[in-house]
Amino acid sequence: MKLSRQFTVFGSAIFCVVVFSLYLMLDHIDHSKNPNGERIQKVSTVLRLSIHCVVSRCVFTVFRLLVRELTAQLPDGFNKMMFFFSGFFQMLDVYDLLSFDNPDGGVWKQGFDISYQDNEWDNEPLQVFVVPHSHNDPGWLKTFDDYYRDQTQHILNNMVVKLHEDSRRKMIWSEISYFSKWWDNIDEQKRDAVRRLIESGQLEVATGGWVMPDEANTHYFALIDQLVEGHQWLERNLGVKPKTGWAVDPFGHTPTQAYLLRQAGLSNMLIQRVHYSVKKHFASQKTLEFFWRQNWDQDSSSDILCHMMPFYSYDVPHTCGPDPKICCQFDFKRLPGGRISCPWRIPPQAITDNNVQERAQTLLDQYRKKSKLFRTNVLLAPLGDDFRYTEAVEWDQQFENYQKLFDYMNSHPELHVQAQFGTISDYFEALRKSTGMDPVGMNVGQLALPVLSGDFFTYADRDDHYWSGYFTSRPFYKRLDRVLESHLRAAEVLYSLTLANIQKYGQPNDYPAVDNYKLLTEARRNLGLFQHHDAITGTGKDWVVVDYGTRLFHSILNVKRVIVSSAHWLVLKDKQTYYHDPSNPVLQMDDVQPAQDALPRKIIFEFFTVPRLLVVYNPTEQARMSMVTVYVTTPKVRVLNAVGHVVRAQVSAVWNDVSHAAADVFQVRSATSVHHITALLWVYYLRKRYMILQDGRQISISELEHFQQFYQQDAAPVHIENPHLKLSISTATGLLEVRSHLIKVEFVWYGTTSNKDKSGAYLFLPDKEATIYSPSQPPVVRVTKGPLFSEVTTTFTHITHTLRLYNIQGVEGQSVEICNTVDIRGETNHEIAMRITSDLNSKDRFFTDLNGYQVQPRKTLAKLPLQANFYPMTSMVYLQDSSARLSLLTAQSLGAASLKSGQLEVIMDRRLNQDDNRGLGQGVLDNKITANSFRLLLEKRSSAEESAPYSYPSILSHMSYMYLNHPLISMAVSQRSESPSLTPYSPLSASFPCDMHLVNLRAIQSKEEGGGPSEQAALILHRKGFDCGFSNRNTALLCTTTRGKVKQITRLPTHRHTSLIYRGSYHCY
Repeated sequence: MKLSRQFTVFGSAIFCVVVFSLYLMLDHIDHSKNPNGERIQKVSTVLRLSIHCVVSRCVFTVFRLLVRELTAQLPDGFNKMMFFFSGFFQMLDVYDLLSFDNPDGGVWKQGFDISYQDNEWDNEPLQVFVVPHSHNDPGWLKTFDDYYRDQTQHILNNMVVKLHEDSRRKMIWSEISYFSKWWDNIDEQKRDAVRRLIESGQLEVATGGWVMPDEANTHYFALIDQLVEGHQWLERNLGVKPKTGWAVDPFGHTPTQAYLLRQAGLSNMLIQRVHYSVKKHFASQKTLEFFWRQNWDQDSSSDILCHMMPFYSYDVPHTCGPDPKICCQFDFKRLPGGRISCPWRIPPQAITDNNVQERAQTLLDQYRKKSKLFRTNVLLAPLGDDFRYTEAVEWDQQFENYQKLFDYMNSHPELHVQAQFGTISDYFEALRKSTGMDPVGMNVGQLALPVLSGDFFTYADRDDHYWSGYFTSRPFYKRLDRVLESHLRAAEVLYSLTLANIQKYGQPNDYPAVDNYKLLTEARRNLGLFQHHDAITGTGKDWVVVDYGTRLFHSILNVKRVIVSSAHWLVLKDKQTYYHDPSNPVLQMDDVQPAQDALPRKIIFEFFTVPRLLVVYNPTEQARMSMVTVYVTTPKVRVLNAVGHVVRAQVSAVWNDVSHAAADVFQVRSATSVHHITALLWVYYLRKRYMILQDGRQISISELEHFQQFYQQDAAPVHIENPHLKLSISTATGLLEVRSHLIKVEFVWYGTTSNKDKSGAYLFLPDKEATIYSPSQPPVVRVTKGPLFSEVTTTFTHITHTLRLYNIQGVEGQSVEICNTVDIRGETNHEIAMRITSDLNSKDRFFTDLNGYQVQPRKTLAKLPLQANFYPMTSMVYLQDSSARLSLLTAQSLGAASLKSGQLEVIMDRRLNQDDNRGLGQGVLDNKITANSFRLLLEKRSSAEESAPYSYPSILSHMSYMYLNHPLISMAVSQRSESPSLTPYSPLSASFPCDMHLVNLRAIQSKEEGGGPSEQAALILHRKGFDCGFSNRNTALLCTTTRGKVKQITRLPTHRHTSLIYRGSYHCY
């Protein structure tokens, strides 16, 4: 084993403030241990740098924050942890091993018969924890507010009453979105009662996020943000910190969520929706409980103890044991006379003195059989389902009947069982005790539990029913989610910098600090709500989707208000002249979205006698050369920067349709180098050349008097190029054909199977392999050539496809920008995909990201159906061979696959006419005109990649993704009689390193009434792991890597107190 393999690899590690409750830790920071002997101005940080080794070009480092509150939550046995080679396995290896057949397992249809000997528990009794829970979806068949009104508030009200009736009763709750809404509507007496239930251990908050998030489509920014929002709320109102994660309904599971929970101070977690063949295999090997470790972690620093539920569902029939027909008889809500019954037609019986013996022994038989799937005599039996315990009678039915069963079992020592109600942490505490583990640590104890790395996608619940459809369903809103994420982050950073700047200059009367903070809080919560596993997934009812979209839409508008009011203060030269007028702001955003289901459009800036000032905000932490785009009313435009130097610009036509240009609106794009917020002047112009073809023949263009047309005499491919790339586009098809590596782009259709079960919002069940998209009419191809960028726009019946090359220095000139506007509203049971083919010899291997945070190697398995080989793509997918890598970076979450060597495929939209029998009760027919944006990046490998169970993007790929998802934000200064005097503003003395990302700078809410900000902020940094095998030469990157050292990353003016956690990562010189 190479020396480098023996050291810690914190690949793509998050260096965040917190254990997500670290906003209260500031008084515990020990500044005396700062090795540099100096404090970073206004940023309370203490870092200890420990460089373990330098091997070739790769450095492994570990940075530890010396904070007593943090270290108190981390296990003190890190150095005692052992790497169990015999008990370590990768999910990729498991997939290779499994046959993925589905034989009838008997009463446990997807499993096997379970038997036991009656005397197995004579020496150590079976310890059973029955955990009552109610899974409350924050939107699915009803909207969030409707569910709360009709069900959730009654569940929580009954909870307070019914738990107080008997101290032996327990309950867990997960969704803070609902809990906080209920809390705001109850009196102080009931709040005190809730606090007593928590203090007594009868009520536990599990996970503590704003929602139980989807784990496939969510970006780690939003996962962190909703977790911080929930944990902040809990700390502020209840003074508790969750210990255990609870995820019974997300459709597949990601190690990113496991890592974030571990960093948030949680020690345990539970998951449920995993492929039935994987569950069966784990059950047969007794590996349903394991330490979940990150692929890139070579020791145990990222481990979290995980319990995988073994059976089909989290409802009562599938949680007491392997036979759902019997377990259903112990769901006492289904007693005769109720509104629901058991599908197996054997109803529950109320427990009496006459039947308690038989009923207890029947239930105990299921408990014993279930326990045979685990390595200890501690058993978990969840008791709940969706929106359970709404009515008081159900509380009585469940708790009273189960208590009778428990009393009988516990009073008969010959049964060798101890049964009780418990919380999920009660269960894990007993599990840890039985194995000799630390109460919260990760040492393996006397009975070794296995160590697992990898993820649990793609999920199938039965047969060939793979849940890969929701990776793309409702893509319009998946894109809207990413737009809000980007704008919220930009607003958070500007707002925090503004508060710090105000402290320097004095508090203005007009800056709306409290109002802006309320807008930010609402946006955080609306974004958090959309991370729910029936929201961003696109699996809600039509009107529920509209409700989510409306929330996202209003929050985008609101955070833009925060951006313009904060930017106004920061760039204002004379702070005394600041005033806030929301009806007539000094700065105006350069685009507007007219409705929640419409694409944004550019605002047209008019010119009169004076120049227009434009403020450009760079939301990234590195200096960058990027394009700024505005629409104006004249082509006679020149651009000057803040110091009066001319900036290269290109004026283009704005097209009313494929061949008709607007006569009075023009697009101006300038190549702008932005180190900070800066002001620009617009004055003169450069021209473009155009050519439009259909079926290889040139067609006329109207209203193009300000621009030149060019002509091509033959049907040869059109070429556009920059110093790095040369693209060849067929004049007949309008599609890309690159000679280097024979790269080409095409579109394909999928239909749905003719079987009874068909594709729907969740499931992807295609009828066959994809067929090539062949429109009935030849496409119209519009070629644009200019000095700053060139593009080819091809208009098909269902797609407007644009390929764009930027001729500028920097990251944006290194890749091909691909924009697809998709409209399949007239189709029936069709899914449309973009396919990229190359000659890269990738074989059956490819790579998709997990939550924009890390990369998971994939293997296309011929033994699985086509739909099983699609995986979630949150930020990128790539394939490679020994010489090159082809990456597709995305601005929205979609489903992706590599079904053949050298080929990538991305599903862009789905229109499905039927339900797929997973509870939604409808198809997906509310399609919108949807814009999908990508960057296609081809990189040559400078050194061979070592074989490893993990992979990293290149630095260029990281930066290209950042530019795609965090574009420059332009704001025009309003045309008033007296324009304000503006000055550039920069919070940084130098750019961050390329491998350092400022995830967020988030103001923390005050504990005082009023909902305003406190003097604390959370600074969340991410140091990205990247592949050493790609050279950064000639990439025009305007930043360098950290090279194993942390420089002073500020002058970053912040609040008076800012907390920071910083963790090291694998990287290259």
